[in-house]
Parts: sequence; structure tokens; C-alpha cells
Amino acid sequence: MDLDQQLVDAAVEQMDRRDRTEAAAMYLDDGRILTSLALDNLNAAATLCAEVGAICQAHTLGLAVTASVFVNRWNEDDSFSVLAPCGICQERLALWGPDVRVGVAAPETESGWSVRTLRELNPFYWGEYFADGGDWPSSAVHSS
Repeated sequence: MDLDQQLVDAAVEQMDRRDRTEAAAMYLDDGRILTSLALDNLNAAATLCAEVGAICQAHTLGLAVTASVFVNRWNEDDSFSVLAPCGICQERLALWGPDVRVGVAAPETESGWSVRTLRELNPFYWGEYFADGGDWPSSAVHSS
């Protein structure tokens, strides 16, 4: 599934439902949407990005993530932002290949966001060195 407004809305709804400042939503290859929140903790080293819950659930289900979006609302008005996944979440999403689509900030657009693939986000991905005959490491190589 492609990243669309429905996926962004699912993330925003999760954020609002739990009265949080950030959330994530992901499409799975069977069309389902998973949402998750950041795990905050008094000990900052124990926190987790908002995407982690959905990534772990997809992996547990044995399904591929096809699109991922992270949303945040840092101020008290009703607006929200879409931001690209952090570097470690890019690494986590890489398990499902270079064509996973992610939301990125695009303030010049009406929506304020656009879509890029992981390959576009990171054209010099270090993992290509470990690719087994292709240009991106397979899921088996990623989990070895």
C-alpha cells in the first residue's frame, strides 16, 4: 500500500486518542494499518521511537511494512507535522527493503508532507555492502 492521507489520519487519531505529541502508523502488505506511540520513560535510555511498536507487531505477524509515517504536534495549536523516520527507524524499516515508503516533511506542499522510499531517503545505504547478489540486503541477511 502506498502512503496516503488515510495512513496519516490513523497516526494523528492515535496521537489524539492518547493525548500524546507523536505517533506512527504503518501499512502492512495485507492492507492492515498498525499504529503505535513512543515509549517514554524517566530514564531516557529506556525510551523507544513511536514506530517501534508497529514495527515489532508487523515482524511478529510475519507481514511486511510497505509504508510508514511519523507525526508530531509540538505546539498547542491543532497543526501537526510529518517527519522522516530517524536513522535507527530507517534501519529497522530496511528489513522490508528499499521500496518501503515513508512520510517526509515538505512545507512547500499544501499538505506539508510528501512521500519518499527508503532508497531515496538514504541513497548511500551502508547495508548495500552486505547485499547477496542484489542492491539491498535481503530480509534473511538483515536478520542474520
